[in-house]
Formats: sequence, structure tokens, C-alpha cells
Amino acid sequence: MKQSVKLVVGNWKMHGLSGALDQASSLSRALLADACAVRVGLCPPATLIDRMRGVLMDGPVELGAQDCHAQPQGAFTGSVSAEMVADAGACLVILGHSERRTAFGETDRDVADKVEAAVAAGLEPIVCVGESLAQREGGDAVAVVTAQVAASLPDSLKERPFAVAYEPIWAIGTGLTPTLDQIAEMHAAIRSAMVERLGQGAARAPILYGGSVKPDNARAILSTAEVGGALVGGASLKAEDFLAIIRAA
Repeated sequence: MKQSVKLVVGNWKMHGLSGALDQASSLSRALLADACAVRVGLCPPATLIDRMRGVLMDGPVELGAQDCHAQPQGAFTGSVSAEMVADAGACLVILGHSERRTAFGETDRDVADKVEAAVAAGLEPIVCVGESLAQREGGDAVAVVTAQVAASLPDSLKERPFAVAYEPIWAIGTGLTPTLDQIAEMHAAIRSAMVERLGQGAARAPILYGGSVKPDNARAILSTAEVGGALVGGASLKAEDFLAIIRAA
């Protein structure tokens, strides 16, 4: 199912001090001048969300967060709740990124709980799924990813806005990417799994590709069947590079 409006989201990860807000400002101004027809989001570190809200105000860029806790409040030192993220000005939130799953041991159940919290706070979740290189080489990629989809998407997403981001773990930050046929196959499988889990309404949700998306490969990836946008890491840190990817959509 081809999406009429693509969603391109920048994930700054643990990069960016206050000076980086200039990049967000430059991006917003350029997109205003372009009359951009693509939905664009930026997910800075939590320390910059509130300040970036002021920079992006009245512009076309949607503000997001990179994670949230599943609980609304409590003794969870260092964590930020979905309600806090929304209060800071975010409307999007990335959940289940492979770096969270790998480095912090997050399970599909953990991700589903966070999605529940995000929906309750009025946030639009971007739920990440993806396979390891061993799983890809073993022929298990589709089975692994569709199982993640089934377990990470709670019932509360029915008739609610959300996105799924397919990010093959072995492609993140490595410069490697799957073939376009592999991307199309996986995105089609993800859409089928979404519909099976949540009903036909889920077919409208965009499926983003994430994994070494750069200005020089963005057009080919974003024109691939079933690709509804992109989740962009390092290339989103510079407005010029991120803008080139957005324009390729």
C-alpha cells in the first residue's frame, strides 16, 4: 500500500548541545520555503526537547523524543515518562530502537508497555523492529521481524496514529543496506503483520526504513514499494544532509 504522504524522522541519538539548535532552525526555515509536502520529525536528546519546541514553533517540523518510560511517574531515576515528553512539547516518540533493545535489554513486552503509555499521553509512537545479521543470514529475518511486530503493537493502537520503522540492526551506522528487493519484501511482510494484529485500519500506518539512510541512497530507498518514509540517524544531524533526504521523498 503506497502512502500518499511520507514521514521522514531524524533521530539525533546522544548528539547535540544547545548550539545544535541552529541546525533545527535552518531545517525549519528551508522546509517553509520549500512548502514541503512530506511530514518531517526531529527527535533530539531529551535535554533539547523543550528548547527545540521554541525553535520549531509554527514551522513544519514535528518534535519528537527518543524514548519514554512505561510508567507515568515513580521512583525511576533517570527516566522520563510519556506525559513528561508530551509536556515538553513532543508529539512523536521513537520506541523499541535496536540500540535500546540491545544495550538496555528491552523486550517486545517492554516496548508494547511503552507504546501504551505513549498513546495514553497523546503521543504518536514510532515502533522500531529489525533483525540481526545472523538472523538475516540464517533466513529468519521475516519471521523475526513479524514476530516483533505482533508482540510490540498493543491493542490501544487500533484507530490511532502510529508508524513502524524497519531498521535492520546490521545496517545501522555501518554504511550497509539491504537490497531494495529485500526492503520491499520486509515492508510488505510488516504491513501484513500489522493488519493481522490490529485490523485493516493499520494498513494506513507508514512503514519507515531506517539503517544508513543518506542523501546518496535516499531517493532509491524512498521510492521502493511499501516504503512510507525514513528514520534517519547520523545524516539528520546536519540540516543540509537531512534536507536532501527529505527532498528525495
